[in-house]
Amino acid sequence: MSETMRRRSFLIRAGAAAAAVGGGLWLKDHVIWRRPRLAFADGGTSGWLPFVVHDAATPTVRVRIAGREVTALIDSGAQYSVIDRALVETLGLTTFFDMPMVAYGVGGQPQVGRGVTLDMKLGTLDVGGLRAAILDLGPLAEAAGLGAPLVLGQDVLGEAVLELDLKRRRARLVDPESHVVSPALRPVPVKRSGTALTAEVTVEGAVVRAVVDTGFSSLIALSQGAATTAGLLDGRAESAGSSIVLGGVARARVIEVKTVTFGDDLWRRVQTPVFADSPLPNYPDALLGVAAFEDREAVLDLGRGRLHVSSQMDLTIG
Repeated sequence: MSETMRRRSFLIRAGAAAAAVGGGLWLKDHVIWRRPRLAFADGGTSGWLPFVVHDAATPTVRVRIAGREVTALIDSGAQYSVIDRALVETLGLTTFFDMPMVAYGVGGQPQVGRGVTLDMKLGTLDVGGLRAAILDLGPLAEAAGLGAPLVLGQDVLGEAVLELDLKRRRARLVDPESHVVSPALRPVPVKRSGTALTAEVTVEGAVVRAVVDTGFSSLIALSQGAATTAGLLDGRAESAGSSIVLGGVARARVIEVKTVTFGDDLWRRVQTPVFADSPLPNYPDALLGVAAFEDREAVLDLGRGRLHVSSQMDLTIG
């Protein structure tokens, strides 16, 4: 299994994603999540924030909470933000609220969580009133894993435009009211599905709809149902891999896919994890990770359902 796959799981989907992605988090319909308050400084951006975890493909940035610096994963695949239970205790946070939910992680063991209201600073951007789920994130939060005890999800990204510069390994959040897309970037057709962005990806000619997921380091992951429908589970060789997931480490089956296309880009011989189907609602057919934007710039506007990327020098990879 590739090192990038070990760094970050497609299952964490969020340690935080209510009724969403693999590993899931189910939140009762009557719980109302208030939008966080984002206050941009002059210039309308957070300023560029360098990635903290240099050997990980996924965007991790420094934020300040309760006077301390914390590493946060920017995860467009997570429906809600999440904070590790141990960090809540370390910071002495007390602004809790009831959040009846069950989160399923490694081995299918449930976690029952609560919520906490956070105020934080990302560069020059102030974020107030962010309601985050409190869960045991396990290796995701530990230094031996990703070392990110905070996950910033679609609740934050829905209020700002996320700019990623993966060549320089940096990110920034921009005020949607003043954001202007660079003419060097091209639009890619996407749709909103709830609060997530989804895009059509072809896998050996079969079309699947994938959640655009900055918390996933590889190119693509498929549900078993999607892989079966695409004719990929045809007896071809498989390998085993491990991934950091909510609360621990999970094993994954990995197959080689001959071709993957996304927009105008083509990849060949892609090592693709296949994850088990789930009865949870809104479970994704596929995840499109940050490897789709490797060494490029990408702009995700979840609020308005837009995605722009810079062009590759060579459109055929592998």
